Amino acid sequence: MYVLKKNIEISIIYDNNVEKKTMPQDVYDKVIMLAKRRGFIYPSFEIYGGVAGLYDYGPLGSQLKNNLENLWRYFYIYKDSCLEINTPTITLYDVLEASGHVDEFTDLTVDCEDCKLSFKVEDIIEDESSIQQAIKDETLICPTCGGKLINPHPVNLMFATKIGIGKTRDAFLRPETAQGIFTGFHLLYRYAREKLPFGVIQLGKGYRNEVSPRQGPIRMREFSMAEAEVFFDPNNKSHKNFSEVKDHILYLYDNESEFQLTMEDAVSKGVINNQALSYYMYLTQTILIQGGVDPKKFRFRKHADDELAHYAEECWDAELFSERFGWVECVGIADRSAYDINAHIEASKTDMYAMRRYESPKIVKHKKIVPKMNILGPKLKDKAGDIKAIIDEMEVTGQIENLTIPFEGEEYLIPKDAYDVVEVEEKEAGEKFIPHVIEPSYGIDRILYCILEHNYKEIEKENESYHLLSLPYQMAPIKTGVFPLIKDESLTCISEKIDKTLREHGISTSYDETGTIGRRYARMDEIGTPFCITVDHDTLDDKKVTMRNRDTREQERIDIDALPDFFKKQK
Repeated sequence: MYVLKKNIEISIIYDNNVEKKTMPQDVYDKVIMLAKRRGFIYPSFEIYGGVAGLYDYGPLGSQLKNNLENLWRYFYIYKDSCLEINTPTITLYDVLEASGHVDEFTDLTVDCEDCKLSFKVEDIIEDESSIQQAIKDETLICPTCGGKLINPHPVNLMFATKIGIGKTRDAFLRPETAQGIFTGFHLLYRYAREKLPFGVIQLGKGYRNEVSPRQGPIRMREFSMAEAEVFFDPNNKSHKNFSEVKDHILYLYDNESEFQLTMEDAVSKGVINNQALSYYMYLTQTILIQGGVDPKKFRFRKHADDELAHYAEECWDAELFSERFGWVECVGIADRSAYDINAHIEASKTDMYAMRRYESPKIVKHKKIVPKMNILGPKLKDKAGDIKAIIDEMEVTGQIENLTIPFEGEEYLIPKDAYDVVEVEEKEAGEKFIPHVIEPSYGIDRILYCILEHNYKEIEKENESYHLLSLPYQMAPIKTGVFPLIKDESLTCISEKIDKTLREHGISTSYDETGTIGRRYARMDEIGTPFCITVDHDTLDDKKVTMRNRDTREQERIDIDALPDFFKKQK
């Protein structure tokens, strides 16, 4: 028996007979229906039939996404002093070949002989190693049409493209934002005044040509990532803020049991290898819970040795529980050791080492290549200066057989009569080393879906049910509704003025004068608005409004002039 995992429709196969069972509507269906109807998120290009794995963020979804991204920025830029950069989403083939993505970024896939759909093997059967036998026995059946699944083969998940017209260079849409940080490390290191540790963040789009993106916003082909690359001396993976938070509890899962440990205990007992990794797990846990994740549906799961990525020395996933999908990986916090920078040093021949300073300089002898510009200049013309600069930075170890210099996508062979190898004495201020990297990588779209699901509630009131999103104040797209009690000019005039004043103070509002006040409250509850302001006839006399709290349903009278300060004090 083989079971298709994780999809709405489950196909159970007995002796090539397919019995299809449809799951009842669950919270996922309700959240997605609400999200589409109220402008959070919905399928892209739907009027043309849509494309699996591509979604639009509507007016409310865009603001919710901005709020999450700004919360993330607050912790990494202001709390952790990271630098933010922005690099191209088109990435050279050479970069992703060096990083290992060209060879490693694949999914084992099978195809349906009849309907021609493709499926990830891991979504079809639990044990991928049994795929060949299952196909040989012809017991692996397409969950869509009942046809035979064949041809297991690896598929690279990156979108390929070309740069240029005529003479082109191979490239991909980036599968992660990290490589743009690594390739600029030598410049960022100088900007950080050559002091470690320091962190660099990037928030932007990533692209993965998923084989079967049938999980809504959980598995998308174009998605938003928020990644930090924090560079450390491998001799010291401590964190300056660790002592302040060392007693904080982390929710951990080791693939056998769930347990809780303080950060200090987790490091001292070897559950987590170092302070830095533990600190960024704490930071992740704090961001997600402040963002609206239910703490009871949150945990860190440690990667087993056989599932570690090709670059990872240790990795923990922040997982969020979904009623539809079970535990969903939403953040990966990895110790990438020196893998990436070392790979780019070797591939690009660029000096991207860090320096461990000596107390006083040392005199050392070493070999150096000295270009003969009277030969090199006429041969290379306008490129001679740039190639000389590359040669000047090169280190000589052993014999030089062929001196080949990569530059602007081409390789230049430097003849032996165009340079000398000499021994020189130089003062060295320190020793070079390759920094290690701790990387917290956030999947923004998955987190947003889980926040919506975790905060979705159905309220029964007076034989009628309605929906409520209990979003935290800082995450809510709209902070307050502004309503005149009835559509009366004396009330609407004041309400419109309040609405305008709050917007001028940077407080997002929704003005509404249609329907009963109860219906207007319900509309705001459904999109997660934490407060509603009602202007009534008493306002004309006391210059106060009624402030209604979404979660407690309590109401209080507040001076109109005090409204901006009221909202600015909310957290």
